[in-house]
Amino acid sequence: MEIFGVKFAPLNIPLERRLQTLVAATWMFFTAFGDFLGFVLTAYFLFYTQTLRYVVLLYFVWMYYDWDTCNRGGRSSFLLKWTRNNVLWRYFCNYFPIKLVKTVDLDSTKSYLFICVPHGILSVGFVGSFGTDAVDCKKLFPGMDMRPITLEQHFKIPFMREYAYSLGACSSNAESIEYLLSTPPESPDTGRITILIIGGASEAMESRPGVYCTLLNKRKGFVKLALKHGTSLVPVFSFGEPDLFNQLYYPEGSIVKRIQHYIRNIIGLAPIIFSGRGFFQYSFGIIPQRSPITVVVGDPIELPKIEKPTTEQIDEYHKKFTESLINLFETHKHKYIKNAETTSLEFYG
Repeated sequence: MEIFGVKFAPLNIPLERRLQTLVAATWMFFTAFGDFLGFVLTAYFLFYTQTLRYVVLLYFVWMYYDWDTCNRGGRSSFLLKWTRNNVLWRYFCNYFPIKLVKTVDLDSTKSYLFICVPHGILSVGFVGSFGTDAVDCKKLFPGMDMRPITLEQHFKIPFMREYAYSLGACSSNAESIEYLLSTPPESPDTGRITILIIGGASEAMESRPGVYCTLLNKRKGFVKLALKHGTSLVPVFSFGEPDLFNQLYYPEGSIVKRIQHYIRNIIGLAPIIFSGRGFFQYSFGIIPQRSPITVVVGDPIELPKIEKPTTEQIDEYHKKFTESLINLFETHKHKYIKNAETTSLEFYG
């Protein structure tokens, strides 16, 4: 039903779909405002409660003790079994739905660096695929310890840092990634997959429906780290990621875009204005659109172990990875993208 240009949801929506929408909306709220909420709750408990303030002070002691965990492999996989298998994640992944596809079996005794494209607004497909077990990533890649990489600042926020840890996430700084690439996982896992979304906030500012673009040309540090530790690179593509939100888009070089880059450099997050859908209508809101996402894992690229790779060696393997990513996109786009014939992977920057 449409009224004044607003498309409303039917009244006879099944309860299952209603619950999926509620979980997706809750996730969206905490993802968008969780850091701010963490500070607000901390201030409230400290200054406006009599008993809980002491709980918060004890929590600060725990934070001090736990401060470097994000650089040392994250939370124990034993502690993650419940959080990653929570039934709420299944509602979340079924909302879109999210599907994880592997194209080749991986050696469960090795370490891999998954390089994921595109970032989209909030990397929904990668969160559902690798931050949870709701789409059976542990069954597809048995024996592998999954470690998504996210911004370091998320681990500094009281309370909300526990959400990042619950996904198995680790910090995005070089120290953290090197630790993951050089240290074996704890038993019973025998191999490790480190998941890096290379585009970051800059790529989020380019996200818009139907457009697949990446900042890969400006990102070469991951190749240097992989060569240093002899870690295989694996291209991973999230088909459907750009279609979840619209955003007010401004071209590179415009005044607004320059302001966005300036703010991003200060806070580390993309200052964008985006829109999805609402609870009972499909035309606007902050909930992602109910649009399918398929995350496809490509073939690994074997790299030699070079302690101090040269610029030429980094460029050589960066080119190989770029070619592999393009091949992955072109091979699978007809299965998962509308108007695939006119859609290509764009490189910018």
